[in-house]
Amino acid sequence: MKQNPLLSDLWGKIINDPIARAALARRSHEHFFALYLPHYVKYKTAPFQKELFALTEDTSIPIVAVTAFRGSAKSTIMNMSLSLWSILGIQQAKFVLVVGQTIQQARQHLKNIKTELESNELLRQDLGPFQEEENEWQMASLVIPKYGARIMAASIDQSVRGFRHGPHRPDLIIADDIEDLNSVQTREGRDKTYQLLTGEILPTGDVHTRLIVVGNLLHEDCLLKRLQRDIENDDLDGIYREFALLDDDGECRWPGKYPMLADIERQRKKIGNEASWQREFLLCIISDEDRVVFPEWIQYYVAPPAMEDVRFVATGIDLAISMRDTADCTAMVSAYVCGFGEDMKIYILPHVVNKRMGFKQTIDEAKSLSFSLGRGKHPTQMYVEDVAYQRSAIEQLIAEGVPAEAVQLMGQDKRARLMTTSHLIQSGMILFPIRGAELLITQLTGFGKERHDDLADAFSTLILPVLGMRQDCGHLSDLAELNASLRKGGDNILFMEF
Repeated sequence: MKQNPLLSDLWGKIINDPIARAALARRSHEHFFALYLPHYVKYKTAPFQKELFALTEDTSIPIVAVTAFRGSAKSTIMNMSLSLWSILGIQQAKFVLVVGQTIQQARQHLKNIKTELESNELLRQDLGPFQEEENEWQMASLVIPKYGARIMAASIDQSVRGFRHGPHRPDLIIADDIEDLNSVQTREGRDKTYQLLTGEILPTGDVHTRLIVVGNLLHEDCLLKRLQRDIENDDLDGIYREFALLDDDGECRWPGKYPMLADIERQRKKIGNEASWQREFLLCIISDEDRVVFPEWIQYYVAPPAMEDVRFVATGIDLAISMRDTADCTAMVSAYVCGFGEDMKIYILPHVVNKRMGFKQTIDEAKSLSFSLGRGKHPTQMYVEDVAYQRSAIEQLIAEGVPAEAVQLMGQDKRARLMTTSHLIQSGMILFPIRGAELLITQLTGFGKERHDDLADAFSTLILPVLGMRQDCGHLSDLAELNASLRKGGDNILFMEF
């Protein structure tokens, strides 16, 4: 399509008129980028990049979380360019905080900004001067006196509480690539990054502070995926955007850079690693070959089954009786069991317990859970691994009126026991609640890499004896008939198999 000659003539007049040029750049981030940072423009701007510019301009969005394929210019637009335009443009930011995973990475972001302030002659001519205060660079900070503004670099684990520029707290926080493949390997690492961002970095701002988070999808529970869930669940007010190289229809999102399928294939071969290609360009998180349970196998239920369809309630317990901070946690996983044989459905309940407890507290917790699941009338079944130090807990539970049973390990290690249950997860025989079992799912899908596996052990301890019941349908059918006859007689009591 040929460009409208009138528009082309108007654009020519604007870019040759310093006053008009500066006025347009101040109003529009996209035009600011085109006018003053054309050396970053090597290909025709893609629609998704125009959306990125629009997101930066919309101050009504307090949190913007963006992931896009490698080489998409997301950091150039959302970090380097935005840091400058937010101060020089109509947003008139006074304190921009740029956060990296390390202080060295954050300083590199700041160095790129500093280079433009020092060497971009057109930018200096139209919107400068940009003299710096002495010694600011040594403090990982840039001050632009003409605008009364500061741009500061910090690492994700750096204490920024109380940071101010004169009377101004940060009014724009940009977190760029604050995770890597090592930091997302364990739940503790992912928790740490999330808590530092939401508990330390974000609170340093003010009422109208905006947060921009840019990065890659490195794990199904990485920071950007957590922010996505928080935004979709209305726990955070913001927008999450994800731009893979190929859209849902298989069309290239940046035809200016990759005009032909052969260009995409050439890029794929240049990467040389299929997992990296899928992760970095297609935003697909490839599960490791040694996983026992794959994230895509997890299936959810919206509402629990009707109680008249529940024939059995049980809890699996993995005991770790210690209060030390370094000790494992005692874990309890409960489920409703419905149906028989191949039609069996196991609904994992959101009553997940995972904490450090002493012996008495463990017994009290298990007893309370058992009676709670039994509606306060009939305690429900507790399954505990049959190992020496846990037998006293089984005996104590029985003494206090809780049906407890030892589960024989048969010499199987943790991994082998979990593998026995994996096909039931994949087939959808075992279903998980939408909320309330997130930590259990993390341990199941990250088994072998996560630091703790207490809930995964409790899960196996629960499922293995339930699987044995599939061979005893006659007895269970009798139990179901007993419950049905009681209901016909107006009795609301539900007998459970102990």
